[in-house]
Amino acid sequence: MTVLAAAATTVIPTQATQQALGYPSLFLLVLIGALVPVVPTGALVSTAAVVAFHQKAPFSLALVFVTASLAAFCGDAALYWLGRRGMRSKNGSRWLEAIRSRAPEERLAQAQEKLADHNVAVLVLSRLVPAGRIPVMLACLMAKWPLRRFVRGNLPACLAWAVTYQLIGILGGSLFPEPWEGVVAAVVLTVVVSTAPSLWRRVRRTRTA
Repeated sequence: MTVLAAAATTVIPTQATQQALGYPSLFLLVLIGALVPVVPTGALVSTAAVVAFHQKAPFSLALVFVTASLAAFCGDAALYWLGRRGMRSKNGSRWLEAIRSRAPEERLAQAQEKLADHNVAVLVLSRLVPAGRIPVMLACLMAKWPLRRFVRGNLPACLAWAVTYQLIGILGGSLFPEPWEGVVAAVVLTVVVSTAPSLWRRVRRTRTA
């Protein structure tokens, strides 16, 4: 009995366990999503915000914000650094090739034009517009921005991105009493926010044609 009692006192509470595993997992997934732009990082942040909202633990939402924005910032900085190495190399690099493959000529031309007109402010918008980050990053690489300049402009972009998707998660969590319902709502809202601009562009092209 004494042994069982001692073991019971060493068991970490479920909420603490979730936090201990959740924040490092969120950081790692968002970091990977920044380096390999196929992971739905916005949905991850919204889902984490829903869970934090229902836990009602002190500073949980603040920790989600710090974790997500820091991971996005580190991932963008690492990808830009790898891209600069590829630009200086004779044969390029697979990272630079991956960036170029996800930046169509039309989007790249628009990003270069906006970068020339609005400078650093374009980085903030590129983080909020679906599929806008990579073309703007490539435009910065082609303009030969140093890493320090990119990082300085990308910091507010990552903060704005984390706030936006965290607010989506809080909205989804506040609409439903159960966490899983809030997660579903947050994912749906994230998909709508991510796909609405591209659908609107297709509708405009169709009308123009």
